[in-house]
Amino acid sequence: MPLGRLGRDAVGAYLTRARPALATLRSRGALFLNHRGGRLTRQGCAVLLAKHAKSARLRRRVTLHTLRHSFATHLLEGGADIRVVQELLGHASVATTQIYTLVTEEHLREVYVASHPRALKASKEVTHAG
Repeated sequence: MPLGRLGRDAVGAYLTRARPALATLRSRGALFLNHRGGRLTRQGCAVLLAKHAKSARLRRRVTLHTLRHSFATHLLEGGADIRVVQELLGHASVATTQIYTLVTEEHLREVYVASHPRALKASKEVTHAG
């Protein structure tokens, strides 16, 4: 699984500082552990995410699916190949991944204005006329 420098640094710090204090015989094969030394489950991740979202005073509800959706959307908007995103998300079918390709009308407008020659010309005329 690809992991950026900040992610590698954070996992490295966790492995050397936090995990050894949590590890038990039954947690031998798990990378991430809960406070009792067991495997961190999906439900445990959801609880942690909700706790941190609340402490950050986020107005919107944040779920694990929100993170997945944001991850996929950012990759696709950044030019990632849909097949790569499919693999990263673990989707069996590319059709499942295609739901993330739906872009907002605002994003379409931004890309059009920034990229299309006629839109560029029209926006310059408006700027110079005003």
